[in-house]
Amino acid sequence: MLDLTPDEWTAVALSLKVAAVATLASLGPGLLVAWLLAKRTFPGRAVLDGLVHLPLILPPVVTGYLLLLTLGRRGLVGAWLAEAGIVFAFRWTGAALACAVMGFPLMVRAMRLSIEAVDARLEQAAATLGARPIAVFLTVTLPLSLPGILAGAVLAFAKAMGEFGATITFVSNIPGETQTLPSAIYTLTQVPGGEAGALRLTLISVALSMTALLLSEVLARRIGRKLGAG
Repeated sequence: MLDLTPDEWTAVALSLKVAAVATLASLGPGLLVAWLLAKRTFPGRAVLDGLVHLPLILPPVVTGYLLLLTLGRRGLVGAWLAEAGIVFAFRWTGAALACAVMGFPLMVRAMRLSIEAVDARLEQAAATLGARPIAVFLTVTLPLSLPGILAGAVLAFAKAMGEFGATITFVSNIPGETQTLPSAIYTLTQVPGGEAGALRLTLISVALSMTALLLSEVLARRIGRKLGAG
């Protein structure tokens, strides 16, 4: 039952690569946006908050189409990037970008809640002792926010593993290039005799997502114990 075909193995490997790249690429921007929303008041803050969470409200197909209009070969930005040799549409990198966009709101929300939960008195004490804002963030805010940051990264990874609508709209469903697990499962459900393969990939998808969640829970508890001990 779990004897995957070469094409199915390719879809599994591609999904892991796309999800990992999407998550890692989102960590820096996600942490910055979460910190801004949690700790700073500035003109346009509500607009930024709305833009960050927009992919959660829009249908995934709409998000994918907007990415195609913007970053496609003839898109507003994509045409210029294509001249520089950078192409996202119908490439696995585009799939990673679409997954990053869809998972970004979940990552930012988890990080923001964790940063907001940090005791402001500890940050103020560090600042009183002469620490610059960046030092306060690196030595106080960031360590105390690690469980939430980890949770946000795992949520984004899990979302990337299951993303379908935005990905297939932006990069299509090309075997070996953009066909991730959800796309492969969809393809198998559309062909006669593909039910067994679809079930195999579904079980693999569930197993990978559960493993990621369990590992994040274990790591979050360890980090929490170390912070408590410190």
